[in-house]
Amino acid sequence: MNICVFCSAADLDDRYVVPAREFAESIGRRGHALVWGGSDTGLMKVMADGVQEAGGKLLGVSVEFLADKTRANADEMVVTKDLAERKAQLLARADAIVVMVGGTGTLDEATEILELRKHGMHSKPVVLLNTAGFYDGLKAQFERMEAEGFLPVPLSELVIFAEDGAGALAHLEAWAAAAG
Repeated sequence: MNICVFCSAADLDDRYVVPAREFAESIGRRGHALVWGGSDTGLMKVMADGVQEAGGKLLGVSVEFLADKTRANADEMVVTKDLAERKAQLLARADAIVVMVGGTGTLDEATEILELRKHGMHSKPVVLLNTAGFYDGLKAQFERMEAEGFLPVPLSELVIFAEDGAGALAHLEAWAAAAG
């Protein structure tokens, strides 16, 4: 399975790095590929290192203005013209999406993926990995949107919240098995 992971390219605290590394190693050990923003910095690097060292493949999709930060030894690296093309390529190459901790770029990617799913533009599973409660506030906001009628489909059909990488991977593998 090609698992697209949206996450930060920033250097982060161990409360985010350690679980990310464990998740990455699980992806690689279980024979999955990482589809990611292609960066060799921050949490993106942690994910790429863990997947690659555990035997998984790396499929990077970067953007021209960040091309100098791409990982040299990825199995595949695509450099797009702009962020819109990058997001489209990431989605096209993925079988499933996991949103990890990140800033505005990660949030932009997450909301676009969810909006496309809401409108039936893709049916790939989306998991929001709530490491150390990072997305508690966003989860509460989504629940409020659902309760007040802002979502035309149940929240559970748009996104699954997982507290750890094992839970995220279990959900994705169960989805893949059911999809056959």
